[in-house]
Amino acid sequence: MFKHAWDAACDSSAPSPTFLVPRGKTYLLQPLTFNGKHCNSNNITLQVDGRIIAPTKPSAWDCETNCNHWIGFENFDGLHIQGPGTINGQGDKWWKLSCKDNEKSCQHRKPTGFMIGHSKNVDIKGLTFEDSPQMHIAFESSTLIHATELTIRAPGHSPNTEGIHIQRSTNVSIDNSTIQTGDDCISIGNESKYINISNIECGPGHGISIGSLGIMGKTEEVEFVHVRNVTFHGTTNGVRIKTWQGGHGHARNIKFEDITSHSSTRPIVIDQYYCPHKQCKNQTSAVEISNIAYANINGTSHKEIAVQLSCSESVPGKNITMKDINLIYEKHKDKTSSYCLNARGLRNGRVHPSVSCLQEEDNF
Repeated sequence: MFKHAWDAACDSSAPSPTFLVPRGKTYLLQPLTFNGKHCNSNNITLQVDGRIIAPTKPSAWDCETNCNHWIGFENFDGLHIQGPGTINGQGDKWWKLSCKDNEKSCQHRKPTGFMIGHSKNVDIKGLTFEDSPQMHIAFESSTLIHATELTIRAPGHSPNTEGIHIQRSTNVSIDNSTIQTGDDCISIGNESKYINISNIECGPGHGISIGSLGIMGKTEEVEFVHVRNVTFHGTTNGVRIKTWQGGHGHARNIKFEDITSHSSTRPIVIDQYYCPHKQCKNQTSAVEISNIAYANINGTSHKEIAVQLSCSESVPGKNITMKDINLIYEKHKDKTSSYCLNARGLRNGRVHPSVSCLQEEDNF
């Protein structure tokens, strides 16, 4: 029924057809991908006023092979997804099968909840996304995407449940949203650039991350990212750049500003030795990190080390700047500290804790 209703909207001769999920109704939806390639209109609206839910058990998912995603939209040019409704992935049974928690017996690739792929001119507004089996929303190989006024929530213990993941995409804006997850609130992956993130409430979760980049020696690149007006609540990280040893490529031209940390474990992090399973070999090549700016970042840290800049020995971080930073260890403000390795750049104004590897400069 859901697919037939969508086909009617896709085939409609109206200039701006609307597919309505009515208020007060709940629809159980099996994995489904909507393809806009042959739709008559480039201005289709999916109006979600009701509730869409996934099957409760992984065994009840009707997939021919892998369930890579639950709901997908591909090959659109002009799509509006909006409404006060809820999209619930009912992922708690999937979480128990997580490869993160069951590495030796892992046989399941958990599906992404909601995927936009190979599309442009897409906006998503007002919806609530809950309890996805894996990441809640993914933008892949897309451009001119705007996500606003979203609520995304899953328990802090739910593995790999990123709020929004961006991959191979450009000109993506995410703003005025609240994200509570068991992983990154927002993560930005390879071949992504011109990304703007603003007015976000994040936590619980792992913060806002660039990467991880460079796994298995890959060449991966992220650039022209602007993150501003973000508040972190009890997250494991605040603003983070993470890369694997042995990788290639770059993360550059990235600015984090007007950030507030409430008891984040690591409010500012560059980690070029990312290795979640702690069994990685030392390697000399690395993703190059450069032109990274931090400005007006304030609040509390849950750990003594509030600023961690762990850059590569062979490819040091360069042109890293900090201005007007005031982070305090919540248990003992006089013990607030930083860690700095192979990072080069400048600092200006008050920078607390002091970051000794950055040279003091009055103007930059």
